[in-house]
Amino acid sequence: MTTDTDLPVFEQLDLPDTDLTRAVHAYAARVTPAFVLHHSVRSYVFARAHARNRRLLAGTDYDDELLFTACVLHDIGLSEEGNGDQRFEVDGADTAAAFLREHGVEERRIAIAWDAIALHTSDGIAPRKGTVVALAQAGIGTDILGVRRESLPPGLADQVHALLPRQDLGYALSDAIITQAKAKPHKASPLTFPGELLRRHLPYGAQPDWYDLLAAAGWGDKPVGATARRRAETPQQVGTLFMEYLEAGDIDGLLSLYEPNAHFVPAPGTHLVGTDAIRPALQQMIDSGSRLKLEPRDIRQVDDVALVTNTATLTRVGQEPVVSVTTGILRRRPDGGWVHVVDAPG
Repeated sequence: MTTDTDLPVFEQLDLPDTDLTRAVHAYAARVTPAFVLHHSVRSYVFARAHARNRRLLAGTDYDDELLFTACVLHDIGLSEEGNGDQRFEVDGADTAAAFLREHGVEERRIAIAWDAIALHTSDGIAPRKGTVVALAQAGIGTDILGVRRESLPPGLADQVHALLPRQDLGYALSDAIITQAKAKPHKASPLTFPGELLRRHLPYGAQPDWYDLLAAAGWGDKPVGATARRRAETPQQVGTLFMEYLEAGDIDGLLSLYEPNAHFVPAPGTHLVGTDAIRPALQQMIDSGSRLKLEPRDIRQVDDVALVTNTATLTRVGQEPVVSVTTGILRRRPDGGWVHVVDAPG
């Protein structure tokens, strides 16, 4: 049922050609930028390829028109028309549902499209919500992150990209999500995909993580096994507690003075990230009988962040003391305790 006015991409990619799919494509082309539209159509083509790999038949095993609709509208929440007050995936699902109702689509099919759009960033959930929802997420994941791209038919990706250029999709899409989230932070709550993107574009600590939320919950929960430990009420006390815990051989106490993803530079050329990586280095200090004396040199504090330098005297068994200048970036957590974000002993 193609006509001279149909978009060439429908013929060239053998897209499902119905009144609804053409209306969906025209709508997405009108309200979203080209990089979003191209991504959305590519996602359908890759989703269809994954269906064929699974020997699923369009019209028998899944609703091909609905799969196209869900893929092409999955990022409609990033349009001005779809920019409401919820995370962009849910705004997009609601916007798509309203569009489909206007075009007479039955509620049962709308519910499937809603799930596919709202859950397309939800790993582990979308694959359990039915064939169309699972295929849509698979195709979207292939186009964004290259998930299972090796299973695509040879030459398909090149053909699709020639017709629908990427335009640096991954970063362009991230920027669109962040732009919305900065204008409406409630669209990017901390434990969501938009929230995770937004965190990287805010001052450190401005967007709370899981442990910040636990600390601010008001129930007084403490890390298991750490109920007797004191927290550092000031930046200066971080150094004081570090010396005490090191002398006591308390590895968990030492680690409690670091963010979960803290950076630790115990020596030039050695850069450890995260408490799992930091633990062996601190344990080695304990096992070697090291003692450390920290004398504050300078503290520059701005709100909940502090830059601290110390004169450090490190003494190891059978060795002369080593004096150096250490630098650390500390952050005050929601519970009031200060911890290392960066610790560079020097």
